[in-house]
This record gives sequence, C-alpha cells and structure tokens, in this order.
Amino acid sequence: MPLYPLYALLFAETGLSAAQISMLFAIWSAVSVLAEVPTGILADRFSRRWAVVASSVLQAAGFALWIAAPGFAAFAAGFVLWAVGGALSSGAFEALLYDALAAAGAERHFPRLLGRVGAMGLLAQVPTALAATALFAVGGFTLAGWVSVGCCLVAAVLATRLRDVRPVEADAAAPPAEEPTVRAGARVIAGRPELRGLALALALLWAVDGLEEYFGLLAADWGAATAAIPLTLLAVPLAGAAGSALGGRAARLSTRTLAVVLGGAALLLAGAAVLARPGGMALVAAFYFGYQLVQVVMSARLQQHVPSVMRATVTSVAGAGSEVATLGLYAAWAFGGLPVVTAGILALALLLPLLVRRKMPRRT
Repeated sequence: MPLYPLYALLFAETGLSAAQISMLFAIWSAVSVLAEVPTGILADRFSRRWAVVASSVLQAAGFALWIAAPGFAAFAAGFVLWAVGGALSSGAFEALLYDALAAAGAERHFPRLLGRVGAMGLLAQVPTALAATALFAVGGFTLAGWVSVGCCLVAAVLATRLRDVRPVEADAAAPPAEEPTVRAGARVIAGRPELRGLALALALLWAVDGLEEYFGLLAADWGAATAAIPLTLLAVPLAGAAGSALGGRAARLSTRTLAVVLGGAALLLAGAAVLARPGGMALVAAFYFGYQLVQVVMSARLQQHVPSVMRATVTSVAGAGSEVATLGLYAAWAFGGLPVVTAGILALALLLPLLVRRKMPRRT
C-alpha cells in the first residue's frame, strides 16, 4: 500500500505530537492483542476465506477515514479497523493455505509455498516505495491514501477466489473435535508440551519482526542522508525475501541447525551495531535473511502439527503472544537500543532447541 511509508508523516503533518503518535501505535497494538484470538475462532467456525476478505475491507475503511477526516480521532479509529483486519487474516490465511493443500494431498508443499508468499510480501516493499514517492509528488497524502484504499479493495476481491476448504472436510476421516473457542485453543497448546514450546518459540520469533520499524532510524543514526535512506534500506526486504523463499528448502533442517542460523544472524546484527555506519545496513540485511528463513520454517511446522478444526485459532493464540512479545521488544529498544534487542535474539536462539522438539507427532 503506497500509504505504508507515508502514514507517520501524515500524522505529523496533521499536527499530532510525538506523544499522540505513540499513543496511536499503542492503540494499534492493544486492539491487535485483544482481537487476535476471537477473530481466529470466527475464521475456524465460519469462513477463513471471508475472514481474509473482511481483513482487506476493514483496512480500506481505516485508510479512507484517515484521508477523509484527518485528525487524532479518525487516526485512532482507523488503527482499530486495521488492527481487527490484521487479526482476521493473521490466523486465517495460513490455515486456509494449509488445508487447501491438505485436501489436495499436497501439504508437503506448504513450507515452500509459505516461503514464496512471504518473499512476495517483502519484495512488494520495493515498488511500494517507488509508488509512494511518485503518488506523493503528484497528489500528496490524499492521492497515496485513496490509491491504497483501492489496493485494499482489489485484494479483497482477489481473496474471494481463494479455495476455502472447511476443516471438517479436510479431516473427514478424523474423530470429531471440539468446537474452536479461546479455552479450547489454549487447551490444545497447553495439553501438548511439544506444541506449547513450538507456539511460544514462534510467538517470540514473530515479535522479532517488530525490529523492522527501527531500520530507518538506524540508518539515520549511522549517518545516512535522509534522502538516501529509502535506497539504503532496499537491501533489507530483498535479503528477507531471499531468506523467506529458501525457507521451504530449509524445512528439513533440525531445530538445532535453525538455532545456529538465528544465532549467526544475531551476531551479524551485533556487528552492524558495532560498525554504526551506513554500510552496516548490509549486515542488517544479512541478519534479516537468516531471520526470515528460520521464521518461515517454524511457521510451517506449527501448521503441520495442529488439528485442522483449530488451525486458525491456535495460530491466533500464537499471534496474540507475539503481539505481547512485540511490546517487550519495543520496551527493550527504549531501554537499551539495538544491543539489548540483539542480546534478546541471541537468547532466543539458545532457547530454540529447548522449546521445540526435533520430532513431533504430525496432525493434519
């Protein structure tokens, strides 16, 4: 969406203070935590496809509010809509993808396909940055905003074409399972130690992606000219896309090997912090490559080991944990910046083999 790289500037241009902008981000995060699990349950009970469709429609409505009535109240309402929309798709999309493959007997391709989806999402940041620059030059925030609304609605239309295999259809030969609820989703995770560790590890891994919000600030702090920051940062999503795309091929790696990859990536990030020069963004990009590879593999493993009728619910429980952990990452950054966050990622790499068993009973 062309508005992505511009919305913080829109808030400032409207006259919001730094404290008000921070409050908006807090509203976004809080609603995301509260909406994550209930929306996953809705997707499992009714329709995962329409959950994804509604996600894009709600995001379009949020952007339309921002452009039509810019101000703190409209921005807050837009973030609420965006947060609920994001929660609707976060658990539903992977569940939708996995069960559609499972119904065709092709679930073994899920890690590779998930990696490709992640790679395309990261690569989209490149034309998005270029489009944002061009649209803003022609029509300012208004044009970029309405084009973003249109992009969301097009995405919603495309989502209606996704195949929605109901969990009971995918599990026709399986014994009846309990209805998806918050308690049932938590019980599935808590009742299986190996799944509990995997969900916790994945929640912490997903939280690391919050570091992306600071890459521009790092480039500026390390001496990159403001006009050159978009180009300086381009290597990061490109490297992340490569790591995500290779996640499918790395699906057979042991948890211990994945921990080594994540630890090595964290060391590269530490090296960037020590260098503290614009060239250090190359090391940040290398870190992002390793991180994306690991998180794609772990995301695929979660889908391979949860009951189909609870797939979106369990994924959303992990997503809610991730939102909470992301708040912890923001606090760690405020406390000690990149060195403290890097230490946390290294600690996660060390814990990964303890949290995730190498072999787990598979449930589709």
